[in-house]
Amino acid sequence: MPSANSSFSHKGRREEQKACSRLNLVFPCSNQRNVSAEETTMATIAFIGLGNMGGPMAANLVKAGHKVVAFDLVEASRNQAKADGASIADSAPAAVKGADVVVTMLPAGKHVLGVWNEVVPAMTKGTLIIDSSTIDVESARAAHALAAKHGVLSVDAPVSGGTGGAKGATLTFMCGGEEKAFAAAKPVLENMGKKIVHCGGAGAGQAAKICNNMILGISMIAVSEAFALGEKLGLSHQALFDVASTSSGQCWSLTTYCPVPGPVPTSPANNDYKPGFASALMVKDLTLAQDAAKAAGAATPLGKHAQEIYQSFDAAGQGGVDFSGIIKHVRSLAGKA
Repeated sequence: MPSANSSFSHKGRREEQKACSRLNLVFPCSNQRNVSAEETTMATIAFIGLGNMGGPMAANLVKAGHKVVAFDLVEASRNQAKADGASIADSAPAAVKGADVVVTMLPAGKHVLGVWNEVVPAMTKGTLIIDSSTIDVESARAAHALAAKHGVLSVDAPVSGGTGGAKGATLTFMCGGEEKAFAAAKPVLENMGKKIVHCGGAGAGQAAKICNNMILGISMIAVSEAFALGEKLGLSHQALFDVASTSSGQCWSLTTYCPVPGPVPTSPANNDYKPGFASALMVKDLTLAQDAAKAAGAATPLGKHAQEIYQSFDAAGQGGVDFSGIIKHVRSLAGKA
């Protein structure tokens, strides 16, 4: 947003004020009048990146009553989004034309910066762009700087919850950006998730995500090692689960995403390890964590070892298997110790 002494033209200010007025209908500030649910459906949201996560997220925005204009390079993804009720644009810049909010969900930092360099200059000043990709902190901060240069509000908002959370609108969003941008983004994110956390300034959402997933990768290996050991010692899976799930070994990787079939019926172990969160994506996140640790001068020896274990699993052709399938790799190490 320009300061009072900026050199923007009166026309530019009027355009920005119009954009802010549109945002206020969708994202009312605390000092504004109450806005009805009917009014909050007025947002036009551009959604770029319609893969396993982005597609269901865009569909939930449609279900919430927003007008969604979507784009993806993959035809099948575009077709699914259309079937879910979104309008399909011919390109990313075309998708953002007239949008109040833009959401991107892309594979890596280079893709995010490539798309943002295309679309941010085409956005109206004062509107909002949210990136829910999981990328490196440096790229996230560069994206924020680009948005600020063009007078666009921005939030990095990576997610946790996997494809199940994306479909069920139960994701956790870890958000980085200015307070004003977060306040604008939160009502939109609430259409796609249950927990929306403001972690700090630019890039803080990505920092929180990679720290969280480093914990997740380490803990899943630990739980898998415990079950593999229990098997060798004659413990049943259920017995170990019943003890550890109510004792000091309790953690999400055990109680929600148990890597053996039986104790948690909804875990991928009961479905031949079909991914909610693929092992290749865990490699990506653990690598982001190691890159960040190196840049920050932090020591993360368990994070490094977890990265190496998942890289070995991926190299064995298991990258498409759910990350809880790492227990198969752990078992295979028994004869190599």
